Amino acid sequence: MRFDAFSKIISALNSLPLPGISAQLIMAPPFRAELLEQNKLLRKNAKPAAVLALFYPDDTMNTKLVLIVRKTSSGVHSAQVGFPGGKPELSDQNLEATAVRETWEEIGVLKDHIKLLFPLTELYIPPSNFIVFPFVGFTDATPDFKLQPSEVESIIEIPLNDVLDDSKRIFSLVSTSYGPKVNVPAFNFEGHIVWGSTAMILMELIHLLNSILKK
Repeated sequence: MRFDAFSKIISALNSLPLPGISAQLIMAPPFRAELLEQNKLLRKNAKPAAVLALFYPDDTMNTKLVLIVRKTSSGVHSAQVGFPGGKPELSDQNLEATAVRETWEEIGVLKDHIKLLFPLTELYIPPSNFIVFPFVGFTDATPDFKLQPSEVESIIEIPLNDVLDDSKRIFSLVSTSYGPKVNVPAFNFEGHIVWGSTAMILMELIHLLNSILKK
């Protein structure tokens, strides 16, 4: 989709009701309900985090969405595909500021180039005991990405047409921090498997976009 057409559509979404948890659950792993039950006491003290779904024009003025591949580490989200984002710092005025700052730190998009539009539905992540607050934004310029090498392995630039393509939805065997591989709903973007909380957030965004595009 051309970015000039997309920018008109995305600005109109601010006034629409969010699809919410019903859309998110379409991409929920089968063990999510069990984990929520196991972690219901921990959830009371869950840590906040903010992420950003950032759209932008590529050098041909087609619309893309950026995701990141996290570095391999000992953490529960090691090497997973996700949105840029992270934990708030004392200098952040609010979670919107956290999402913008983290995007700048992790992939080098200048903070004053990012236009925040609206939040999506927050999502609790049992394995790490975070509540993630997702935001949607865009930049008018093609980003000159600069990765934070300590946290980001690589970036994935996904054409919006692929984001909206139902054929990209699959089931995939993934390794989890809770044991053997599990078959989960996921997206396959040119071999990059997107599952878990990122897929759930992305599905809500897809439903929101389709509420206008499919009228």
